[in-house]
Amino acid sequence: MKEINLENLITEGINPDTVNIDKVSTFDMITMINEEDKKAAFAVEKVKDRIAMAVDAISERIKEGGRLIYVGAGTSGRLGILDASECPPTYGVDFDMVQGVIAGGYEAIFKAVEGAEDNEELGEKDLIDRGLTYKDVVCGIAASGRTPYVIGAMKYAKSIGALTIAVNMNEESIMNEYADISISVIVGPEVIMGSTRMKAGTAQKMVLNMLSTGTMIKLGKVYGNLMVDVQPSNEKLIERAKRIVKLATNEEDYLIERVLNETGYDVKLSILIIKTGLEKFKAKELLKKHDGYIARALDDFEDKVKIL
Repeated sequence: MKEINLENLITEGINPDTVNIDKVSTFDMITMINEEDKKAAFAVEKVKDRIAMAVDAISERIKEGGRLIYVGAGTSGRLGILDASECPPTYGVDFDMVQGVIAGGYEAIFKAVEGAEDNEELGEKDLIDRGLTYKDVVCGIAASGRTPYVIGAMKYAKSIGALTIAVNMNEESIMNEYADISISVIVGPEVIMGSTRMKAGTAQKMVLNMLSTGTMIKLGKVYGNLMVDVQPSNEKLIERAKRIVKLATNEEDYLIERVLNETGYDVKLSILIIKTGLEKFKAKELLKKHDGYIARALDDFEDKVKIL
């Protein structure tokens, strides 16, 4: 195994602002953590251009039939799985479209699997098992920027022409060498030395939120700031679906419920039917013509009405 020099990693540094955290009052302890957490958002702000570039690239690949696959170990892997698992219910996409892969597999979601993150070949194998193709996007996530499992996955992805993205917290990251787009978020030393589930994890979650949310917006999954492809799979989401249609159309509740029932609670289609008065079949065709973008479909409809 290669020798690891942690001294050169900023995420493994000693934080001078928290060296006495074990001696202060509980309130001051929490204040220290809170002050450090604030730095995560400012660090993400500095790489907005890289995140925007990644969103554009991811959305283009997905439009061509590709997938977004997050790869990580430990906290980084769990955050990738979390982000991926929330896309289907929120935006109505297939479970395959956004995936999370973690070193050590399912068991590692709940507890550490010894040695899994140190295996480059395992990172490659896990992507082969997922049927990775050149159309896909592999987003490697690692606070250190040197996790062998993630590097192995990124090397393989790059070798077959898949788009590679690196999300890490060390600018001189080995991962960046294998990334088409590198996103290095420099949050600095952690409150507790090396505990990268803290600031680094917070920053990673923020970046992944932006990558997936930005991509879904580019794919027409949002109308205004409403999640119009939400899947009403429980009582809360059924009520949210009704509220979204209400906010989008400002129509009476009885009409909203009737149309939602007619469309099988297809929120996007229901909004278009109510706003245009089109029959379900014609509204579906109009949405399909505009790749699911309600705003574009409405503009098209209004232009035709003006001509008439």
